[in-house]
Amino acid sequence: MTATQEKTPVRQGHVNGAATGAGRTEVSEPPGTRGSTSVADTVVVKIAGRAAREIPGVHDMGGGLSRTLGAVRDRVPGGRPNMGRGVKVEVGERQAAIDVELVVEYGVPIPDVARDVRENVIGAVERITGLEVVEVNIAVTDVHLPGDDEDETGEARVA
Repeated sequence: MTATQEKTPVRQGHVNGAATGAGRTEVSEPPGTRGSTSVADTVVVKIAGRAAREIPGVHDMGGGLSRTLGAVRDRVPGGRPNMGRGVKVEVGERQAAIDVELVVEYGVPIPDVARDVRENVIGAVERITGLEVVEVNIAVTDVHLPGDDEDETGEARVA
């Protein structure tokens, strides 16, 4: 081989259905593009839930019943908090749509919290999964008032 000739990468079999002479196939695609990757709904739910909880002014997530059940579950020894509480997703091959239910702190401007949650959720999901987030719908289901010293199980908190 001369200095002007290039070595063509070859391997046995077929690539993209096109075989070349002597059973050899030219590999035209980089390794990172051969095959497919799928992301499960639960992965997107956890990422979105964590991203939403990072925003100041978010007290909790989910509706009343899911928060009550979550509070009980969180008290079980060895149990882990449910990052997906209050998050629903639809995941396709390349896109995701996300619904988030929030409980916000009293006095925090709801439009600002919603905007910050939406931006953080979109950024985290797109960065981590590579999916395009087409929408993040936010429903504020409750507001946490100062002096609400009882948790969802009805037991008073110790100050």
